[in-house]
Amino acid sequence: LPAGMAAFGAVRAWARPELRETDIPIPGLPRDLHGLRIAQLTDIHYGPFFSMRDLEWAVAMANEAKPAITVVTGDLITRRSDNLEECVWILRSLKADAGIYGCHGNHEVYAKAQDAATALGQAAGIRFLRSDSETLRFGDARLAITGVDYQPQSSRYLRSVRPQPGAVNVLLSHNPDVFARAAALGFDLTLAGHTHGGQINVEILHEHLNVARFFTPWVYGLYRQAGKSIYVSGGLGTVGAPVRLGAPPEVTVVRLCAG
Repeated sequence: LPAGMAAFGAVRAWARPELRETDIPIPGLPRDLHGLRIAQLTDIHYGPFFSMRDLEWAVAMANEAKPAITVVTGDLITRRSDNLEECVWILRSLKADAGIYGCHGNHEVYAKAQDAATALGQAAGIRFLRSDSETLRFGDARLAITGVDYQPQSSRYLRSVRPQPGAVNVLLSHNPDVFARAAALGFDLTLAGHTHGGQINVEILHEHLNVARFFTPWVYGLYRQAGKSIYVSGGLGTVGAPVRLGAPPEVTVVRLCAG
């Protein structure tokens, strides 16, 4: 049985990702932002188990959703020997009316690739936000996108960023454990990854069991707290074992709506 489950999980990990669309309620959302679509790619882990063809397919799926904004929320690669240049070269094909933005994950830190990824992204039309923000205007409404580098669990989260007054604020953070702090600061929506949706996720007695639950209460999907929201994407690639069980790879599209 374990061997069969592992084989099924390996096949699922190498399958084409699903397009998962989710409505995000934002209290007081300006009319000009209602229906705005944000595509998200995360946890690509480009390398032996997530190839050029896989990433090209994911980029095409994101583009077909016709988002206003596309974001890439970290872990482009797994280790220093992975082909970061090729990964970003493929991501240059992403299309979004108001731009492509990103933040870095823990594997950019491990691979000492944050500066290189930022420079390559700039050349490819992707702005990696490192404790920085970009304010976009849609009609009479303003939407501020803020990004941070990976936030270690031992650190005080989000010390270097604050929401922009008078705007709807979206935070890009690779790891979702910042959500309580982000909500308290006033970020309306946090987009994260990192957990791979649990990667190996088993349901027993209506409880989902996976390793990620030991590190964060926000493992996969939409969560809300005090009128603020986080969406944790299951992401695309794998780390450790090239297996996904109960956590299929996904390209995420969130749609802002009045809450």
